[in-house]
Amino acid sequence: MFKKILLAIINLTIILILTGCETQKSEYDKMVVIGENYTAAWNSKKPENMASFYAVDGSLTVNNGTPAVGRDQLAATAGSYMEAFPDLKLTMDSLVTDSDTYRYHWTFEGTNTGQGGTGNKVVFSGFERWTMNKEGLIQKSVGSYDAEDYKKQLNRGTE
Repeated sequence: MFKKILLAIINLTIILILTGCETQKSEYDKMVVIGENYTAAWNSKKPENMASFYAVDGSLTVNNGTPAVGRDQLAATAGSYMEAFPDLKLTMDSLVTDSDTYRYHWTFEGTNTGQGGTGNKVVFSGFERWTMNKEGLIQKSVGSYDAEDYKKQLNRGTE
């Protein structure tokens, strides 16, 4: 009788181990995947891909400027960078949890060879503070980077 109970416990343990190996990803792990995919969307050179990460009425404000609200404006904003820097490469540096928001840290590289461009290369870093909605889309993003350094590089190139 003891052997049957022990064998049943071992079998049950094996079943639990085999079926329990697939653990749910943590909220942070899911956000890292979103950050990686968001980065890929920027690098796709398709503005609508970037905009698809936002809620239909989502917004992006950079350096206290005028917010881009809604996917059309978001795509236009992304498109302006993609056109100005045809070789644009965005890198996700990190994703940091900050209370009920996430800070997506990035580095932007590109050469300003779009129409009317300076021909200079820029490399600058910044971050966006994301507030997510219940559907897992960005509802609000507030971004920041060193605009003076960016302008200097745009006019003189990286040193």
